Amino acid sequence: MKAGFLYSILVLSILPKLLFAQGEAKPVFANGEAQRVAAFSDSKTWIREELWVETEFDSDGDGLLDRMHVFVTRPAQTDSGSLKLPVVYSSSPYNGLRLWALMGFGTKKLFWDVDHELGETPPKRKHKNLKTRSKRPFLADYTDNIWLPYGYITVYSSSPGTGLSDGVPTIGGENESLAPKAVIDWLCGRAKGYTTRRGIEERKAFWSTGKVGMTGTSYDGTLCIAAATTGVAGLEAIIPVAPVTSWYAYYRSNGLVRSPGGYLGEDVDVLYDLIHTGDKKKRKRNNRVVRDSLLAMNIDRVTGDYNDFWASRDYLKDIDKMKAAMIMAHGFNDWNVLPEHSYRFYLAAKNKGLPVQLYYHQDDHGGNPPFSMMNRWFTRYLHGVENGVEKDKPVRIVREYSSEPLALDQFPHAKASMVSFYPNAAENNTGTLSLEQTTETKLDTLQDNYRLSAKNLIPVENAKHRLLFMSPVLQKNLHLSGTPKVTLRLSSSKQAANLSVYLVSLPWEEGKHVPVYSNLVNRGWADPQNHRSLTQGEPLKEGEFYDVTFELQPDDQMLFPGQQLGLMIFSSDKEFTLHPEPGTLLYIDLGATRIDLPVVGGKTAVDKAMKKP
Repeated sequence: MKAGFLYSILVLSILPKLLFAQGEAKPVFANGEAQRVAAFSDSKTWIREELWVETEFDSDGDGLLDRMHVFVTRPAQTDSGSLKLPVVYSSSPYNGLRLWALMGFGTKKLFWDVDHELGETPPKRKHKNLKTRSKRPFLADYTDNIWLPYGYITVYSSSPGTGLSDGVPTIGGENESLAPKAVIDWLCGRAKGYTTRRGIEERKAFWSTGKVGMTGTSYDGTLCIAAATTGVAGLEAIIPVAPVTSWYAYYRSNGLVRSPGGYLGEDVDVLYDLIHTGDKKKRKRNNRVVRDSLLAMNIDRVTGDYNDFWASRDYLKDIDKMKAAMIMAHGFNDWNVLPEHSYRFYLAAKNKGLPVQLYYHQDDHGGNPPFSMMNRWFTRYLHGVENGVEKDKPVRIVREYSSEPLALDQFPHAKASMVSFYPNAAENNTGTLSLEQTTETKLDTLQDNYRLSAKNLIPVENAKHRLLFMSPVLQKNLHLSGTPKVTLRLSSSKQAANLSVYLVSLPWEEGKHVPVYSNLVNRGWADPQNHRSLTQGEPLKEGEFYDVTFELQPDDQMLFPGQQLGLMIFSSDKEFTLHPEPGTLLYIDLGATRIDLPVVGGKTAVDKAMKKP
């Protein structure tokens, strides 16, 4: 009797675990979102495994199909095979990096030297082989804790030539798109996974429903785009955050050689060296075939012109294949991956008729949408719950001094229209910015000096190195929403010159707690040699004037009473461009120069904001 009683107690105590192990635990939904499930939430019970998925390509030239290294984290309840769950998947080139290399980006000695004349062949740069990190991805625990309790499995893979994956990095090449496709094919039962890098023992994703979502930031977000544009079946939804959608637009601007913000001298081959953490035995061959041939012969740091190499690394070329529903996320003040990347791709996906939403915030690089927004998206497209997400307002924008996004019908704002502002000269290269245009030819001159930062160009003592035109002090809010466009007529004292245009907010605020959007409203760069074509520049002739037109970045920003909007024109940008010897003169014809700003309320709103009380 006593023994039977104890046996009954024992059975009752382990029955819940037995039931969970047999798949009785399942996702729960409320208000259109997956809910946290206690049975999935104990990280001590999660199953963690690794494997290699075979691709359809051999990019490292060893005669064998490349295999991608994959990590999986899943709830214990999936082990019986009766419970299948959807997958949140991320592919990354950074999983094989030691943390110091990822955070510090190695050493500046490995970057291109930017201190040389425009049009010159730059000095050769040094290379360095980095060690491989074989542990789980840096953020895996964080991501596991986010998604597993809500009824998902998380999967991570290293992109070609990184970490423990075979292959070679190509920075936007076809193999970087086909690699995550192969992993998704494996998750859907169409590709083979193996327990070891070169073994024959297979491992199947028996726990997968075949519904996959991808998310990631920066290069990881880029690989979401790369996978989606293969049209792979089973990739139902993506949430890329600050992705590169054109590698040309990441390293060039309108024909000008430009570095990503914070990484002066970086280029495609520098990024290649950073992420090339794969098999040491294959690196010499990979370097010769890819870095020192394909990349070196095509990136063209001399002219910055657009070519077939760059065209092949624009993901818009394959968007017709894309089927996945997408939330695109970005920061308006991201000067690493510029906001144009997300907006151009979002527009193309929207015009294709795909389910899309857009999330923008006012900070810099990175920044996921609110979890509720992501949860709702994946609940609809991965779990298949009809929650009406398609009827939600498609745009969310976080306003200044706020953390909660506003739900909007569109971006740019429906009431935004272009208003032309014209520069008028005054003393010390400092004039006014108004709605009045002068047809009179009026030349202002600035002298190039890369040594001065944007902040240091504003004071009058450095006025000869820039032109600055300021609006009246605002009396009411002025709301910009859209993509500004600048038109200049200029001449240069040399055959080549950098051209930089900033929209700034004055007075310039100082202090470590000043928001990122307070001083710099917008920026843009161009090579005047490319005034006719991005694919073919032409030397500038002294005394001849050229019309240059280009867009700044998409933006949605509120300017407040007491601020002045400033248009600053200068040549070399200390933070972003090459650094030719100071002294080049640019002559700007103000009568043929303007900036078109997207203003909510149009000219009427401008009149109200700039009218003195």
